[in-house]
Amino acid sequence: MKIIIIGLGAIGKTILTSLSGEGHTITIIDENRDKIENLIEKHDVFGVVGNGACMDIQNEAKMKDADIAIAMTNSDELNVFACLVAKKVGAKYTIARVRNPAYRKQIMDMKNELGISMIVNPEKETADEIYNLISLPSIAQVDHFAKGRVLLVEIVAEKGCLLIGESLISLGKKLSSKVLICAVQRGGSVIIPTGNFVIEEGDRIHFTSDARILREFLAEINLVKLPLKNIMIVGGSKIGYYLANELSKKKYKIKLIENEKAIADDLAEKLPRVTVIQGNGTQHDLLVEEGIEAMDAFVALTNIDEENMVVSMFANKMKVRKTITQIKSDELYDLLGELGINNIVSPRNIVANIVNSYIRALANTRGSNVLTLSRLVNNQVEALEFYAKKHEKLYNKPLRDLKIKKNCLIACIIRQNEIIVPDGNSCIKLGDNVIVVTTHKNFDDLTDIFE
Repeated sequence: MKIIIIGLGAIGKTILTSLSGEGHTITIIDENRDKIENLIEKHDVFGVVGNGACMDIQNEAKMKDADIAIAMTNSDELNVFACLVAKKVGAKYTIARVRNPAYRKQIMDMKNELGISMIVNPEKETADEIYNLISLPSIAQVDHFAKGRVLLVEIVAEKGCLLIGESLISLGKKLSSKVLICAVQRGGSVIIPTGNFVIEEGDRIHFTSDARILREFLAEINLVKLPLKNIMIVGGSKIGYYLANELSKKKYKIKLIENEKAIADDLAEKLPRVTVIQGNGTQHDLLVEEGIEAMDAFVALTNIDEENMVVSMFANKMKVRKTITQIKSDELYDLLGELGINNIVSPRNIVANIVNSYIRALANTRGSNVLTLSRLVNNQVEALEFYAKKHEKLYNKPLRDLKIKKNCLIACIIRQNEIIVPDGNSCIKLGDNVIVVTTHKNFDDLTDIFE
């Protein structure tokens, strides 16, 4: 596909990185010449220097031939206008980043008139991710497949978890809840496990599960936790606002700490059911004074990764049951597990995942069989949902008789209303949806996983 990305900030660059190498023809537009030249050197892309909302610049970038225009500048207004121009010039689909809560509803209502195919809001998407983590206290991350019927869940094998010391073969015999462990992160390594793999304390485990039995499985392995009630949020950013607003609609008690008085006053007015405190949420004395030791969950949302890490470590020391940490830099990820920081959110990776899934879904109409895509473990692993839509020789044969590539695992088969956790006797049939987890990149068809 021909893709044009307008705006190469942190999110634009992450989207570029996630798309490069997938066979697309990519052109990037930004007003910063040095940034364009560096990215052209690093990736196999074309570049145009200039204002991405300007028709002359879009014409120079050959927007009329574009399948997708992605506007990710720091200005909502510029992104919307750039998409409007791109559609006028000839782009088939457009994606705009719109962050301002005041714009969200009206732009969603007007997106067809504006020629926008998809709107992404990094802060709202991140807040939704955090909300899910708070709603499911035992879980570090959850992704949805088959329209929410199948979950890909990440948990941490904490002390007391009954998975520790067990091989996958022994677990299959002991557990009544049928799930499939498909990837394990141990330190900086990622493992697609075989049956003899033994789980150790501290492993980050990714497994697929029928959504209806998730709680049953968590109870069986001794990872069910009491619901969280008292929540402390440090940082009154847009993420903090969206999160506090959503939580306040439920039965949560929320304290939000924001350093800047004007922002704190504005949040107090907009969030009447939230206790807003003006102060430095990275200071030990203030956190203790505001009762961090009585909190069930702590969310670190300052704009500085290192501050988020330090206050999260302090929350862990104070025995807060669940700590969630915003991290923007990918370079810090390998340190986090060693520091006991287990629940991590990254706005730019969340948005890149959403955009990539949308592009894969569009490609599906042109021959690709990928319905859904999620990237795991700091983008080291891909989980893909394929649609078995054309006849293949590999169908109706037991999986044990098929040669599957190394570091590929068939994690789930969805057949009409049936969720199948596969074993060696399972077969893939025409019309199935098949979830595959792999460390390989850029698979486009179900047949790619077989030798």
